Amino acid sequence: MKTLIVGASTHPGRYAYLAANRLLSYGHEIVLLGKENGEVAGYPILHGKPELEGIDTITLYINPTRQPELYEYMLSLKPKRIIFNPGTENPEFEAMAEERGVQALEACTLVMLGTGQY
Repeated sequence: MKTLIVGASTHPGRYAYLAANRLLSYGHEIVLLGKENGEVAGYPILHGKPELEGIDTITLYINPTRQPELYEYMLSLKPKRIIFNPGTENPEFEAMAEERGVQALEACTLVMLGTGQY
């Protein structure tokens, strides 16, 4: 299962950084998207709107005010679900996703992994 982490960070204290490493430790494939330059666990942080295929899950770590510019891009990836981690909840985008058959979850990726719900 391939997960796109939106809001990827090279800072070890950030939840996006923790999620990237935890997803890898659980055997999930990751793709990182963010504004920072660098890499996490050997994976480069991509910028802009790269062409991607096979994205099963998008997990968000960006503020709702930064999400609108990525709405159509993220939906064009045709994920099965989008996880709105704490602080990223966005009723407008959640409704758009659901209308297109994408499951919108207000949840925590780290908790989901830890409890076997991922």
